[in-house]
Amino acid sequence: MAAAPDLNSLKDTLLFLATAGVVVPVFHRLKISPILGFIAAGVLLGPHGLGRLATGLPWLSAVTLTNVESIGHIAEFGVVFLMFMIGLELSWERLSTMRRLVFGLGSLQVAVTSAAIGVVAWALGQTPAAAAVLGGALALSSTAIVLPVLAERRRLQTASGRASFAVLLFQDLAVAPFLVMIAVLGARDGGGIGTGLLIALAPAALTLFAIVGVGRLALRPLFHHVARTRSVELFMAACLFVVLGTALTTAASGMSMALGAFLAGLLLAETEYRREVEVTLEPFKGLLLGVFFVSIGAGLDLGRIAESPVVVLAIAIGVVALKSAILFGLGLATGMTASVSRNVALPLGPCGEFAFVMIGAATALGLVPAAVGQTVLLAVTLSMVAIPTLIALTIRRGASAQPPGTQAPAGLAPPEDDVARVLVAGYGRVGRLVGDMLARHEIPYIAVDGDADVVRHAHAEGRPAHYGDAARPEFLRRCGIGAARALVVTMDAPAAVERVVAAARAERADLTIVARARDAGHATKLYTLGATDAVPETIEASLQLSEAVLVDIGIPMGLVIASIHEKRDEFRKLLNAGDDLRREPRVRRTVLRPKE
Repeated sequence: MAAAPDLNSLKDTLLFLATAGVVVPVFHRLKISPILGFIAAGVLLGPHGLGRLATGLPWLSAVTLTNVESIGHIAEFGVVFLMFMIGLELSWERLSTMRRLVFGLGSLQVAVTSAAIGVVAWALGQTPAAAAVLGGALALSSTAIVLPVLAERRRLQTASGRASFAVLLFQDLAVAPFLVMIAVLGARDGGGIGTGLLIALAPAALTLFAIVGVGRLALRPLFHHVARTRSVELFMAACLFVVLGTALTTAASGMSMALGAFLAGLLLAETEYRREVEVTLEPFKGLLLGVFFVSIGAGLDLGRIAESPVVVLAIAIGVVALKSAILFGLGLATGMTASVSRNVALPLGPCGEFAFVMIGAATALGLVPAAVGQTVLLAVTLSMVAIPTLIALTIRRGASAQPPGTQAPAGLAPPEDDVARVLVAGYGRVGRLVGDMLARHEIPYIAVDGDADVVRHAHAEGRPAHYGDAARPEFLRRCGIGAARALVVTMDAPAAVERVVAAARAERADLTIVARARDAGHATKLYTLGATDAVPETIEASLQLSEAVLVDIGIPMGLVIASIHEKRDEFRKLLNAGDDLRREPRVRRTVLRPKE
């Protein structure tokens, strides 16, 4: 007989799913980051919220989180998936293009802010190790809140938005070294720092080299063989295997699981499967991050604010003010205007989600006292709550010197998926020809195909082809449909073409969509689905035959081309109107006379 299920664990899972179902829609409607809602829900449902009342009101135990520790183990994977997705967003080309601000302003912000906060913490009585951890943790800002809010308010295309993106990019890169630093400090066991470094870094270095070496050799062949099956389930299984496998490998060597996932993301970022992997794992990342923030909220004791409100508020306000002032000064020093520097400094002044990871790990290792860590995390939470307000404040004051869409400073390229390119769905014989013509006219494009062999051959030739299903709206977003100049659908399967056209038109009402049609009837249907132009193969073949024969029998080329264009326009109008092409249209005819 099967063992009875653990009702407490199932109850906590149901509570989280109910929270996700309520929090996300409500906070989207209020234009507030759902992350803040998850934290608030964790505080309310946790042992320091309604859980305090459960002893006097037993029925409340049914709607409170009773096993925060078990949720915490699952919540760790939220950060793992976040770091993996951050790795997928990076590429050597992007880092090279943005190197001035990423490695200039970004590195200065992390170094100067970490040192300043660390000195303050040490002056207030913390040990050097605790001060170093607190300085690094509080220097980081919230990528998970800032970037979505900036994107929603259309600020990523401004100079300040792109500079914020660059700083956050370097901060994300700095997380891994900070986690290694915590592991080294926690592994000293009274020995010298040199011994501690050797003990911690020797197996870590071997593990990292092994992950990079095996990943470069095995990841692309693995995903190619899985993609050839055209099985969504197997592709998802391969994605989860890579993320969890690398995460557990680094954990086994004494490092953070998040570091292994980050490396896996970096290795996959240069492959043709990157965008499909992003789309496949996005739901997992969103849900697991939700669990992470719920667990953070459940572990916060807001009663401490009542016990020492001055201390908590002073830390929160002091950290935001210090970080903003440092970043504002660094912005001016690196050549940004005062208004742009202010727009960068205010949103990045509050702390970020990785403060919970770093301080939690340091507390578990005894580097930071538990009471200090809890108080600091309360201040971190309060600062994160202020991020949307700070961004709205900069917009209301008109602090940005450049409206959305204006040119960014030199050396700061837009995020890769914001480039205005042409999307080519289907990269077979027709799609490759379309791509060649676009390249000849120096128009950037990206091609998408669901055939792994087609994509592999195109990628081997250096063509911008990616594996994925262009009929999925989330995949189109990952390919940059929001900024695309046009979409060309070249697949030879009529049903697939219809799905892509319908999905693309639902995403953007103003997008130019040119689609390949099987015949006149199919073209008419594509027009009803929203295609700007539908090109029937049968009609185009007839027009090309007509053009060839007319030229061959001596009709002047100019007259032939004019008549072909006129006939094509007639067909286009009839197809748009849904008329029967078997009726002869009543239109003006062009008289063609042969050469004398």
